[in-house]
Amino acid sequence: MIGSRAVLLAEDDPAIAEPLARSLTREGNECVVVDTGPAALEAALTGVYALVILDLGLPGMDGLEVCRRIRRERPQLAVLMLTARTDEVDFVVGLDAGADDYVGKPFRLAELLARVRALLRRSSGSDEVVLDSGDIQLDARARRVVVDGAELTLANREFDLLRCLMETPGQVRTRDEIMTEVWGSTDLRSSKTLDMHISWVRRKLGEDQPGRRKHIATVRGVGFRFDP
Repeated sequence: MIGSRAVLLAEDDPAIAEPLARSLTREGNECVVVDTGPAALEAALTGVYALVILDLGLPGMDGLEVCRRIRRERPQLAVLMLTARTDEVDFVVGLDAGADDYVGKPFRLAELLARVRALLRRSSGSDEVVLDSGDIQLDARARRVVVDGAELTLANREFDLLRCLMETPGQVRTRDEIMTEVWGSTDLRSSKTLDMHISWVRRKLGEDQPGRRKHIATVRGVGFRFDP
């Protein structure tokens, strides 16, 4: 198991592990599932993974101890911790153990997948690559967008929104996924804000001009898709 999209999922509840593994695979990740703490530790230390999603309450060895030992042996490996105990003390303890991020159960799938994408970007260094659709180039590190050779001026949220869509060309991103990744929220105000920002980005890309190629497609009732 190698590659920048390999994920180790350590979760002993099949009702959580199976649908989550399917969703991770649909997103283009390789996913291996284990259901005990010792198995998680062995896999994390011997396999080549970009991310470990680690349940706090694993049998055999709890997630905190697994995380501490991963951090000692493989300090660069990203760890996302899952827990049903979401009070502030557990949150702090989890981060102190070396977790990069922390999600409480029950979680919203769109939010969890957005956190996964962010950690995978960080671990793979893809923040430093240029996304290129042919007539549009987006440089994530410099936060620059060039359209037909001319630099485009985008506000921060507009840049983040375009990047969110360009990272998965040809794939539909749901409204909840986009709002969680760009705004960190899925409330009604964010929903209206998303529509406004989509409109602004389309206009700045020149998609309102006759004969201009339209990259951002609306998928009715679901979300939006970037067509390269």
